[in-house]
Amino acid sequence: MDYKTTLNLPRTDFPMKADLVSREPERLEQWEKARLYEQIMAARAGAPKFVLHDGPPFANGDVHIGTALNKTLKDILIRYKSLRGFCAPYVPGWDCHGLPIEFKVIQELRKAGNAATDPAAIRRECDAYARKYIQIQRQQFKRLGVLGDWENPYLTLNKEYEADELRLFADLVEQGFIYRGKKPVYWSIPCRTALAEAEVEYQDHLSPSIYVKFPLVNHPGNFLLIWTTTPWTLPANLAVAYNSNFTYSVVQVEAELYILETMLVGTVAEKCQWENYQIIRTLYPEHLKELVYQHPFCQRTGRLYAGDEFVDNQTGTGFVHIAPGHGMEDYLLGLREGLPIYSPVNDEGCFAHTADLPVEQQMPAAMVGKSILEKHGKSDANEAVLHELRARKLLLHQENYHHSYPHCWRSKTPIIFRAMDQWFIRVDHQGFRQRALAEIDRVQWVPAWGVNRIKGAVEARPDWCISRQRAWGVPLPAFYDADGRPILDARIVRAAARLIEKHGSQVWFETKAEELWKLLRPEDWNGPEAATKSMDTLDVWIDSGSSSRAVLMRRPELRHGKADGAAEDWQADVYLEGSDQHRGWFQSSLLLSLAAHGAAPFKTVLTHGFMVDADREKISKSKQGQGGYLKPQTSEQYIKDHGADVVRLWVSSQDYRNDIVVSDERIRKVGETYRVIRNALRYQLSNLYDYDPAQHGVPTEQLTGLDRWILNELATVEQEVMAAYEAYEFHTVYQRLSQFAAVQLSAIYHDLVKDRLYTDPANSPRRRSTQTTLHRLVTSLSQMLSPILVFTADEAWEHLPGRATESVHLSQWQAQGVPLPEDQRALWRRMLEVRESALAELEKARQAKLIGKALEAQATLTLSREDYALMASLQEDLRELLNVSQLHLKQGEQLAIVVAKAAGEKCERCWHWETDVGSHAEHPTLCRRCLAAI
Repeated sequence: MDYKTTLNLPRTDFPMKADLVSREPERLEQWEKARLYEQIMAARAGAPKFVLHDGPPFANGDVHIGTALNKTLKDILIRYKSLRGFCAPYVPGWDCHGLPIEFKVIQELRKAGNAATDPAAIRRECDAYARKYIQIQRQQFKRLGVLGDWENPYLTLNKEYEADELRLFADLVEQGFIYRGKKPVYWSIPCRTALAEAEVEYQDHLSPSIYVKFPLVNHPGNFLLIWTTTPWTLPANLAVAYNSNFTYSVVQVEAELYILETMLVGTVAEKCQWENYQIIRTLYPEHLKELVYQHPFCQRTGRLYAGDEFVDNQTGTGFVHIAPGHGMEDYLLGLREGLPIYSPVNDEGCFAHTADLPVEQQMPAAMVGKSILEKHGKSDANEAVLHELRARKLLLHQENYHHSYPHCWRSKTPIIFRAMDQWFIRVDHQGFRQRALAEIDRVQWVPAWGVNRIKGAVEARPDWCISRQRAWGVPLPAFYDADGRPILDARIVRAAARLIEKHGSQVWFETKAEELWKLLRPEDWNGPEAATKSMDTLDVWIDSGSSSRAVLMRRPELRHGKADGAAEDWQADVYLEGSDQHRGWFQSSLLLSLAAHGAAPFKTVLTHGFMVDADREKISKSKQGQGGYLKPQTSEQYIKDHGADVVRLWVSSQDYRNDIVVSDERIRKVGETYRVIRNALRYQLSNLYDYDPAQHGVPTEQLTGLDRWILNELATVEQEVMAAYEAYEFHTVYQRLSQFAAVQLSAIYHDLVKDRLYTDPANSPRRRSTQTTLHRLVTSLSQMLSPILVFTADEAWEHLPGRATESVHLSQWQAQGVPLPEDQRALWRRMLEVRESALAELEKARQAKLIGKALEAQATLTLSREDYALMASLQEDLRELLNVSQLHLKQGEQLAIVVAKAAGEKCERCWHWETDVGSHAEHPTLCRRCLAAI
């Protein structure tokens, strides 16, 4: 007789090979046909809301692996909350306006031979470009397994969104936050626009470091000595700053006298190679403020002013040359002292004469038109200034200076500080900055250091420059009268919002100023008449930062159902983005929401680190093809290589609070963990083929000891995993579940219960007890894993007997573990310790060729009195734990283990060695237990 046919061998349609790359798209299609997201929302209707507000990725390029990490973290959190019974909608969004798209579109137009610069035409091309990548990214996010309302995302280019953005802007205008002024802003020369602080990246830069002699009026041979790393700003010099807490020295070098800070004399002397110098006099602040100097090459003079807050004596000369049009500290000193805000630089970044000073006081004509933009490490403007200084013998010393300098995030070129008329939000308006800092303290920041980062950003930020000299954005709805004075009125802005909501923002650029004025001007208008309209657009951080109004307040599924207008109704529970958004979206969202609505738009803010390569260099889309990281870094590539679930499992394995090293090798290693988890699920499902929980389920109190032990272990895992999810520590979820699958399940429980599952009678109480336990295990594991392994967990759930819902993602987490009383937990811990000691002895016996497999062994255990009293009645449980054929227990002083060859013969069916094998003539190769089974 073939006794193999009498065994309860495992069988399942849940395949061992995952084949994720081909199977995941099939399951995606299945979800879409079933409209799974809508099913989940319907199932959770009326439940408490959990709202994660999606920070919009930029609609350009394929989805980068860093963006995939962000979207996966969000999806894990939302799916977990849904699993816990919350109504957790996900409305994805896209940031559609801004410089990167316009920059790319103009490049493509020029390549195609189209030099059109008409704003309306550029906008049409940008719109098409953004929508193209929205569609591409949408499919890539869906392929990653991210579930949401993909058919109804929010787009910052939608006319309804733009209208709500302008309504929020009108609120700020009405409250007096908005003003137009001339002050230094970050200016990108290649992009020809002002930049927001968050659009500036600091990079290492090599600048010319120069010491310049400023001649003193009426003191021939006497010079102030100043130091600068931006020679091109010298034409705009109007003053020199000193520190009133320092002392200054007059230093004689041959026939010339130089004035500089006393502590810096030695450093400057070494750099300038002064061999014989002499300090002949000390000067104090009261002396300095009386001095007048002659500009080195312009026909004007300047005075000295105290600048204690920024003049130091660590570098330079203790004097700072002041150009109020080219630096914030300079600007503030200029305002204080009544100096012109002079910036002789045009939009192209070239020197130009302006109306701020008489022509005769401005730079030499030969300098006009010289570009500040660097090529091959040099700029024509710097070279022109250096030439002029050398010609006048006023350049004392020149060297290269390595330092961190702000660059344009898009063109990757050094920016300049340039004073020009722009629109600003007044950050200190009526104590607003302090209100913002207080609101920050009411938000939970994860990790906790985030609170210091955003506080530092808010404390240090200047007024917010919100106007951009670009076409692709939401128009800044201002007008100018015949004298160029600005007209910005909240009623006009709201009228513009109504117009844009009806026709889209293109109408602003395609309609003549006089026609727009007639459409938007209030009937009772008694102010100045408009002559021209603004062609500026709003900073894109106004776009995305307005989503509290345009999305959270607009979408009913994101409201909490509290009193209408109350912050508790529209505030998101969580914002989750990269740590760079403390300067970006977190801050703009906070400031705009607080100013317009009186509260932050979020209750909790989570931040993750950046993707970095093996050398800890940041990986980003903008570095591709620019000498940066050249390996494929799109989520699409990694999914093609490994499958989305392995990528998601890798994301969950990382402590996202730090920077994350990504590589194919690291993801492949996590793929090994995936196989351990999948095999555990398959083992459990394969032994449930004849199990119906309604018919065969065993009550908890009737389960065997080994089954109750593993359910106690499961209860501990469930508690720890739930706590980790609640704390947003997904890497702990990964660690705990992978460890449970590899150790308690695969190495212990699954191995030990094979005998009872395969060889016991199919309907025996012991086998049904284990099947009940396996059913609980696979139910719980599928649910705990479902926020991370969205495809695999759903596939396993599909094969689960008696499942409560069609999809695991429609289920609610019900704990399946059963905690043991403490004395029972302690007993099983001790039994497992004994097992570890016994396994070591069994291995020695194997090495000595005394036995082969453990079932060939007979073990004699001498136990201490305490252990013997606890375990004597559990001899069969202990034998099963050791997986030996025979076990004898003795009482003694301490644990001792003796391994011998098992007595009897090997049963052909169960492979146990038993003394009763051959007791039945018709089945001479079976033991009595197997005889009863067949």
